[in-house]
Amino acid sequence: MDSAIRLLRDLVAINSVNPTLVPGAPGEREIADAVAGEMRRIGLDVTIHDVASGRPNVVGVIEGKTRGRALMFCGHTDTVGVTGMSDPFTPVERDGRLYGRGAQDMKAGVAAMIDAARVIADRGLASGRLIVAAVVDEEHSSIGAEALAAKWTADGAIVTEPTDLAIAVGHKGFAWVEVEVLGRAAHGSRPAEGQDAILRLGRVLTWLEALDRTLQTRPPHPLMGTGSLHASIVEGGHELSSYPDRAVLQMERRTLPSEPESTALAEVRDILANLAREDATFRASAKPMFSRSAYEVPSDHELPRTLASALSEVGGSVRITGASFWTDAAVLGHAGVPSVLFGPGGAGLHSIEEYVNVADVVVCRDALVELVRRFC
Repeated sequence: MDSAIRLLRDLVAINSVNPTLVPGAPGEREIADAVAGEMRRIGLDVTIHDVASGRPNVVGVIEGKTRGRALMFCGHTDTVGVTGMSDPFTPVERDGRLYGRGAQDMKAGVAAMIDAARVIADRGLASGRLIVAAVVDEEHSSIGAEALAAKWTADGAIVTEPTDLAIAVGHKGFAWVEVEVLGRAAHGSRPAEGQDAILRLGRVLTWLEALDRTLQTRPPHPLMGTGSLHASIVEGGHELSSYPDRAVLQMERRTLPSEPESTALAEVRDILANLAREDATFRASAKPMFSRSAYEVPSDHELPRTLASALSEVGGSVRITGASFWTDAAVLGHAGVPSVLFGPGGAGLHSIEEYVNVADVVVCRDALVELVRRFC
């Protein structure tokens, strides 16, 4: 069995569900211990940093024989939950696919980058520095990537998220906004006294639906498409016989590199202001919940060009793309480390049947080895 696949199987067998997403889940401690042990076994100088209690980043380093550029590989060790999965931590291989929670997102990428470091350590690094970082919490707030960026830097980084072996030079951002609409409580038989907060929230939803249509008809970004929004969670009301005095919407807006993180909040507040001008009794407010900005490195930047050359050298097909999902590449990129996404393909991210293409893991590993030789 290829060493990268053996390592991948070992990692999938470890429950590393993010405890912020699933209260009581074990988090990344056990998988961090396994990653640190493997890095030490193959000859890396290993540093472990507890970002939060029981949630450690692991960083391994190979120093070159002479000075040169530093390249970072980065992948996250946490996964989403396993509700609905019958046997999520038993890796099963069939028809060229390896199944299990985290197989694609993103233990395959982590296995590929660590095994690439094994090859580099065996051969010796002629110049420069290779940093291999396994970080926590990407699936929620990316506290691992933020801690990594505060302590480590490099001339470039590859985040080995699943991209079907395409080279993704950027991705969208997102913003979560909460909207509260106020009404007036009253008995359901007394309409003159009540104001229905839920129906008034419906006005907001109508405007948001129109905004979403507008966003998706704007000229698209050449690699990432258009911005978008959706209503995620709606709650309100207390009982069938009463006018609801409050309704709350939590929504998500997906943003492009040209749009600041504040875009979503500004758009929603503009909608609320328009509705208040139409009806002086309309009362509502919006507040930010959480946001992450989009990120993009120029497609002609040296890092993706060198990775494309390395991928071609090992027999891969070169495709430059952008990702619709947010990743830790934005944290590294905004901290001054040019970053691209490159990882194996598969399917089932966050679903009850997740798999990675086994052959892709090997190609990813080989391309990363060649990239180190060329870039450092």
